[in-house]
Amino acid sequence: MKKTFLNAQWRKLVMINYAVDPKVLEPYVPFNTELDQWNGTCYVSLIGFMFVDTKVLKLKIPFHINFEEINLRFYVKYKDTEGYKRGVVFIKEIVPRPALTLVANMLYKENYETLPTRHNWIERDDSLMVEYGWKKDEWNSIRVTADKQPVDIVPDSEEEFITEHFWGYTKVNDTVTSEYEVAHPRWQIYPVRDYEIDVDFTKVYGSEFAFLKDAKPVSVYLAEGSDIMVKKGKKLKIETTEV
Repeated sequence: MKKTFLNAQWRKLVMINYAVDPKVLEPYVPFNTELDQWNGTCYVSLIGFMFVDTKVLKLKIPFHINFEEINLRFYVKYKDTEGYKRGVVFIKEIVPRPALTLVANMLYKENYETLPTRHNWIERDDSLMVEYGWKKDEWNSIRVTADKQPVDIVPDSEEEFITEHFWGYTKVNDTVTSEYEVAHPRWQIYPVRDYEIDVDFTKVYGSEFAFLKDAKPVSVYLAEGSDIMVKKGKKLKIETTEV
């Protein structure tokens, strides 16, 4: 059993999901994995959420306990000996602390970037507003207004597909992939009433994703989240035999 690298809570996850041409994502697909689709649709998701009560190797690091993360990710699967593992690949992960970026990029070869971030949660009598922002020259933001009462995720639904990928895969190079496990229970979601997206996709994610500026999301979710555990990872690579 792999040791736990990180314990935390992921809370109030805004999940904005777009349908994309698989060809856009092919250059980012890690070695030995393949794109994972739901009902024939290939997705990329823009997600903002809070890390809460974060511990690295069971230690709380000052100024790195509660913070925002905003990421752009897509979905893959890896055929292991016991069947397929469903996972995510991150185009970029934005956090406010440079130490987080340093550790994640060095240990997991992820594409982290350090930028100013902020969040705003407002509870009203019958609704919940959740907003995340990050600044790259100008402020970018995503916001949802939802019902205040969460509901269970329906089995075999799009919501289940988006929220229940329990592996992370990173393209180290053309013949090596980094794999790690993320464990968490099944989440609940808040039915979304309204949303707003103000993001310069070109400036934040590059010209390859500029088309998302004018794309309409297939779906928008607000998940409550839960405690999570990130397990120490391993490398998937071509096995060589010495003669």
